[in-house]
Amino acid sequence: MEYKITTYSEEETIELAQNIESEKFPNMVICLRGDLGSGKTVFTKGFAQAMEIDEEVTSPTFNIIKEYLSGDMPLFHMDVYRLDGQVDELGIEEYFTKKGVTIIEWADMIPDYLPEKRLDIKIRNSEDDENKRTITITPYGRKYEEICEAVL
Repeated sequence: MEYKITTYSEEETIELAQNIESEKFPNMVICLRGDLGSGKTVFTKGFAQAMEIDEEVTSPTFNIIKEYLSGDMPLFHMDVYRLDGQVDELGIEEYFTKKGVTIIEWADMIPDYLPEKRLDIKIRNSEDDENKRTITITPYGRKYEEICEAVL
């Protein structure tokens, strides 16, 4: 099943992320897809705010993986855009079992490394309104289906 939501501001995208965060669980994996400037990092910031992370969340473009440990559980924020699919040495899969939440920007670039059970979120910009986003959420696995049923 696929869920489609339209947001009309950064605040609405943040609110969606916070609603999903309310159902988080250890080892949760969220895979974000979307063009540059579509709102992937905005979504992650909203999620992190709801987790009560007191550090500033920024895109980990040059760091690849940022770990935020100040919240109510760890948040592992990844940006795999610059890796060109070469992630063997990073041990990305290890993060999926570290009892935190893993959010991966540009997840579509590493499909072979993603866990079978996850939440895929595709964010698309509108051509006619710079603030409008179409967000398509696809759950893989029962826990992720339950999250969608609870908050969407």
